[in-house]
Amino acid sequence: MQPIILIIVAVSIVVVLVVVLFITRSRRRKKTNVTDRLTDYAGGSTRAGETTAVTKSSNAREEVAARIDKALKGKGFANEISRKLARADLRLTVSEFIGLKVLSMGAAFAIGSFLGRGFGSFALVVGLLLGILGLYIPDIMVGRKGNKRIKTFNSQLGDTIMLCANSLRSGYSLLQSLELISKEAPVPMCDEFQRVIREVSLGLATREALSNMLRRVPSDDLDLLITAINIQSEVGGNLATILDKIGHTIRERVRIKGEIKVLTAQQQYAGYIISGLPLALCGVLMLISPQYVTKMFPWPYTCMPICGLILIASGFMAIMKIVQIDI
Repeated sequence: MQPIILIIVAVSIVVVLVVVLFITRSRRRKKTNVTDRLTDYAGGSTRAGETTAVTKSSNAREEVAARIDKALKGKGFANEISRKLARADLRLTVSEFIGLKVLSMGAAFAIGSFLGRGFGSFALVVGLLLGILGLYIPDIMVGRKGNKRIKTFNSQLGDTIMLCANSLRSGYSLLQSLELISKEAPVPMCDEFQRVIREVSLGLATREALSNMLRRVPSDDLDLLITAINIQSEVGGNLATILDKIGHTIRERVRIKGEIKVLTAQQQYAGYIISGLPLALCGVLMLISPQYVTKMFPWPYTCMPICGLILIASGFMAIMKIVQIDI
C-alpha cells in the first residue's frame, strides 16, 4: 500500500475519534439536569472545583460553535438543515451537522482509498467517489429518521384526535385539550404538542403555533386537522363532531396503508436485494482479488461498470415506484 494512503487512513481515524469524543462529551454535559447545575452554582456540590477546567474548555467549544451558527444564521441552506434536524428531533446545531458531514466525507474517502489500493493510481479516484457519497450519508440518515418519525406521528394521529374530541365533550377548551395531549399522548406526538403549548405560553397565537408544528411535521392528515380547527374558530360549529369524522377518516387511511405495505413488502425487499447484490459482490471481489476487478476499469471497458450502475439504479427506482401506492 502506498504511504500516502496509510497517512490518509491514519489521519481520518484520528479525526473520527476526536469528533466522536467531542460530541459524546458535549451531549453528556447537556444531559446534566437543572438541579445539578443550580447546586453547583450555589456551591453545594463537591464536584464544582473539579470540573472548572472542563467547564472552561466546554465554554470555548460552545463559543466557537455559536460563532459558526451566527455566521450561518439566515442562510437558506442553514434554515433547511435546521428544519430537517427539528423534523428528525435531533438536538444538533447547524454547525455540528456540517461538521458531521465533513467527518463522514473524510472517513468515506479513507475507506475508498483503502478499498481501491489495488487500482494503483485510481485509488484516489475511488476515494473521491466514496467521499462524495459520504458527504450525503448524514443527510440520508437524518431524512430516514425524520420520515420514520413522521410515519409514527401519523399512526398516532387518529387516537390523538379521538382523545381531543372526548376532552372537548367533557368541557375542556381547545388549549386545555392540546395540553392534555401533550401529557397523555405517546412519543413523538406528545413532544410536538409540548412545543405547541410552550409557544402559546410564550405569547404566540394558537393558529401560528399549530402552523409551526405543521412545518416541522409535514403531514396531510395533520394539515386536515389544523385546517378544521382554524375554520371552526372562524365560523363556529361543534368541533368535537368534526374531529370525530376526521379521526375516523385518518384511522381508515392508516389501516389501508398498513394492508398495502404488507402486500407490497415482498416486492420491495426483492428490489433491495436484487439491486444490492451486484454491488456487494463487487466489493467482496475488490477485497479478495483486486486484480480481477481492475480489468473492467481501463478505457474503453470503463463503460461496462458505468452502464451497469445506471441500469441498477433505473431498475431500483422503477421497482420502488411500482410498489409505492398513494392513498
